Amino acid sequence: MTEHNTFHKVVVIGGGYAGTLAANRLRQRDDVDVTLVNPRPEFVERIRLHQFVARTGEATVDYGTLLGEGVRLVVDSATRIDGAARAVRLASGRTLDYDHVIYAVGSTGGTPSVPGAAGFAFDLAELESARRLRARLEELPLNAPVTVVGGGLTGVETAAELAERGRRVTLVCGRSLAPYLSAGGRRYVARWLSGHGVAVLGNAAVSEVRPDAVVLADGGVRASALTIWTAGFGVPGLAAASGLRTDALGRLLTDETLNSLDDDRIVAAGDAAAPSGRPLRMSGYAAGPLGAQAADTVLSRIAGTEPATIDLAFTGACVSLGRRAGIRQLARKDDTAVKVYVGGRLGAVIKEVTCRFVVAKRIRREACEPGSMGWPKGGPRPGEPASAARVVTSP
Repeated sequence: MTEHNTFHKVVVIGGGYAGTLAANRLRQRDDVDVTLVNPRPEFVERIRLHQFVARTGEATVDYGTLLGEGVRLVVDSATRIDGAARAVRLASGRTLDYDHVIYAVGSTGGTPSVPGAAGFAFDLAELESARRLRARLEELPLNAPVTVVGGGLTGVETAAELAERGRRVTLVCGRSLAPYLSAGGRRYVARWLSGHGVAVLGNAAVSEVRPDAVVLADGGVRASALTIWTAGFGVPGLAAASGLRTDALGRLLTDETLNSLDDDRIVAAGDAAAPSGRPLRMSGYAAGPLGAQAADTVLSRIAGTEPATIDLAFTGACVSLGRRAGIRQLARKDDTAVKVYVGGRLGAVIKEVTCRFVVAKRIRREACEPGSMGWPKGGPRPGEPASAARVVTSP
C-alpha cells in the first residue's frame, strides 16, 4: 500500500468545466492527492446562466454529484501561487502545499471602458452577477425596455431568452450579428430575433450607459431600464499577481503541452490559458478537452514521460434561441464556420443535449472512470510560433 508521504499533491484552482474535469481525471493514479479550490460550494453551469437570469432554468449543480471519490473541495479563493515555496495562498489565510498546480480559473466579464457601464450595466459572466441581474429584472415591468450590448453568441442567447419571455429587447451589435456563424446562420438568427420583436442594431456602438438609457456612438439615445453587457470577457489576475507571464488579457502563457513558460509545475486549462500566445476560443467546448489535457500533462510529469501537445479539433457551436429554437453551426477543425447549420426545434434539441452531455457524459463519467473522456482530434496546431523557453524548476 502506498504511504501517504509519497503522494503527489495536486491543487486545481478553479472548479468550472476545465478544473472539475481535470480534478476527476487526475485520479487515474492512486498516489495523487487532489484538492479542488473554488470560491463557491456549487458547480456553475455557465452555459445556462442566460436561462437562470430569465427564470427558464437553473445553473448550479451540487459538487457532491460531480466529484470523484477522494477529490477534496476547498471553498476559498486563491490569491497567489508561490512557486518558490510550492504553495497556494488563499483569501482565508490558509496555505495549500503542492507538487503541481492546474490553473483553471476561467474567465470573467470584461471590464468596459465605456462611461457609465461599470456603474449601470449588468453582466452575466458569473453566478453572482447573474443573480444581481435576475433580481433587477424581476423588479421591472414586462414592457420595460431592456438593452443587450454585444452581438456575440452570449448576447444573442440572452436577448432571445428574454424576448421569448415577453421582454422588450434591443440588441446592440458592435459589428455584425453573431459574427462566428456562417452567413446563412446569421440570417437565420436575425429572422428569429426579428420575429420575436428584438430590435437589432448592427454596426452600432454604445458610447455611454445611463441609469435609464444608452447613448450610441452616432449620438442617438435609446431608453433602457436595464442594460446588460455581454461585449467581451476578461480573466482573473491571479497569474500576473503570482509573477507569471501572461498575454495582454491576463491569460497564463504556456507551451503547447499547457505547461507555464515560467514553471513546469504549473499547468493551465480552459479560458485562462494562452498556449504559445495563441489561445483557443473561450468556450465550454474547449474547456473539457483542455482540462483533460492539463491533467494528462501533470500525470506525465509525475510519471517522468513527455507530455503530449494540444490536439483538439473544433466542430462548431450551439446557440439557443429561447427554449423552442436554436442553431447548431458546423465548423472546420480550425474553428471556422462552414455553410452547414441546423436550425429550429432540432437546433434547440441539439443545444440541450450538448449542455447535458458536458456534465453527465464528461464530468460525471470522468468521476466514475478517470481517463475515459475522448474528444475530436485535429493534430498539432499549425503555425506554432517560436515561444520563449520554458523555465524548468524541477528535475
